[in-house]
Amino acid sequence: MEQTAQNSYPTVDIVVLNYNGKRFLDACFQSLRQTNYPAFKVYLLDNASTDDDVSYVQQHFPEVEILRIKVNRGFCAAYNYAFKHCTGKYFVCLNNDVMVKPDWIKHLVNEAESDERIASLQPKMVSYLDESKFEYAGASGGMIDIYGYPFARGRLFYKLEDDKGQYDDTTSIFWACGAAMFIRKSVLDELGDFDETIVHHMDEIDLNWRMHMQGYTSKVVPQSVILHYGGATIAPASYKKTYWNHRNSIYLMLKNFETHNALTKVPLHIIFDYVTALRGLFMLNFKTVRAIFNAHLWLTIHWGTIRKNRRISQSKRQVNDKEILKKMYPRSVVLQYFFFRRKTYQQLP
Repeated sequence: MEQTAQNSYPTVDIVVLNYNGKRFLDACFQSLRQTNYPAFKVYLLDNASTDDDVSYVQQHFPEVEILRIKVNRGFCAAYNYAFKHCTGKYFVCLNNDVMVKPDWIKHLVNEAESDERIASLQPKMVSYLDESKFEYAGASGGMIDIYGYPFARGRLFYKLEDDKGQYDDTTSIFWACGAAMFIRKSVLDELGDFDETIVHHMDEIDLNWRMHMQGYTSKVVPQSVILHYGGATIAPASYKKTYWNHRNSIYLMLKNFETHNALTKVPLHIIFDYVTALRGLFMLNFKTVRAIFNAHLWLTIHWGTIRKNRRISQSKRQVNDKEILKKMYPRSVVLQYFFFRRKTYQQLP
């Protein structure tokens, strides 16, 4: 699986993050073996698994290099550890529940090499179980509205579209999905690592947001295709996912927006959160209510941490919010979806 490169081919480090995911590893690494590119290296980044994942990979995929972490501190800390051990020109974060198509890396490298201001890319992500449908996590490129609500081309909230080629254009996006994110390593060296305060969920949105603040861009390359099982680590409707999403979406806005935008846009996001909590209360979904309450409680208790991380983020800013807002959806995707009943990306005005 490790390929020896000629000098003309940029090197790519593919790092598969794993925690007790043995059931996915064979399909993932078998597909990586079929990758049609002459200059890549594959790592298993094992995040303190308690089963025999590592020994299984060592036995069946001896070409894979093992990176082991003794204590599981989440997605961000794990990949920050891997960044320090990889030296390729490009770095790929890859979930263990992913299968790749043979030419996936070739298309991503070709696009990255066309413009040095491209910091991150993502392939088109379709369902592992049904390739005719987009996959929830990233679909055909991540977007975000000006009130901090993320969505994707091919997925608004829990509404997934069929992939009919409607989003097969290579185009700019706001964030590349962390389940299969292709990153220019030099940008990581310049920008810094994942923010470990985030722990889980929306970490890639923060990283891409900070890339935009430095004047870089992100794109989706739909000619590159991967299959993603999705929800293998945390179920989509779980308490944990609801908590992390509500906590981190506001945290990102407080950290990365300029002051006037944080002051005007965060309050509306909080109102939407309260509406969601009231709906959960009405439907006796106390799990959602508790998750939102605890998310807001964390933000209140950790205000000092937020201010510190905001100072760091803003100190590296090269581009003002006027330019970054042009890359965001200029309206509320919440209102478009729930009030105006616009259920697909193409229906958004």
